[in-house]
Amino acid sequence: MKFRPCIDIHNGKVKQLVGGTLKDKGNKAQENFVSQKGGAYYANMYKNNNLEGGHIIILNAADSEYFEASKKQALEALAAYPEGMQIGGGINAENAAEYIENGASHVIVTSYVFKNGEVNYENLDKLVKTVGKSKIVLDLSCRKKNNDYYIVTDRWQTFTNIKLNEETMEHFSKYCDEFLIHGVDVEGKGSGMEEELVKLLSKWEKNPITYAGGIASVDQIDNFKKICDAKLDFTIGSALDIFGGHLSYQEIVAKYNE
Repeated sequence: MKFRPCIDIHNGKVKQLVGGTLKDKGNKAQENFVSQKGGAYYANMYKNNNLEGGHIIILNAADSEYFEASKKQALEALAAYPEGMQIGGGINAENAAEYIENGASHVIVTSYVFKNGEVNYENLDKLVKTVGKSKIVLDLSCRKKNNDYYIVTDRWQTFTNIKLNEETMEHFSKYCDEFLIHGVDVEGKGSGMEEELVKLLSKWEKNPITYAGGIASVDQIDNFKKICDAKLDFTIGSALDIFGGHLSYQEIVAKYNE
């Protein structure tokens, strides 16, 4: 189990947002924190602390007036820490290689694969052929509906018809190296993790999984470690002091960079 850092970029700035509030229309979201520092600043910090496998996420849609500014921040972060971070947000078979060539260890994909509520295998196959399975992280971030977790897409705005379970992970493990999974309903709220989701994910022992969502204290991290039996990695965003929160980034690095 290790801590995986993050850099979320929205409207050309590093931010922490409340999960599920992001709207493409008007480029709006409920903000927890807006940084005065760029993506490269955080990437350098993570590099200096030997934190590998964190993720950079471009939160603007490709047709947004802010997309190019957000992409610029992302590329600067990749340049600061080559091979040290993954990138997601608008990834497809046409641009994936560009990000890999610019220093991303992996590309993170959701909407390109989970399209119109279903799996687009043509797109998934194209992506695998373009960069290879070993460079792909599938984002299976989910929300609960009718007592089951369903994968959500379009910056978490759209439910797919795909339930997240062991069978689903077994199926998609053939196409990727890792999974990134946000518990969207608790993301950015600091209210604690989705315990039921963490228990579900901890049953999986093949691909590495990074869980994100709701963790906001050392006690919660220790509880996460206990529940998942230290099988999952984790991300913390809004709760960290580097993003305006109360939790010491340096303490987390010292304790959980295993």
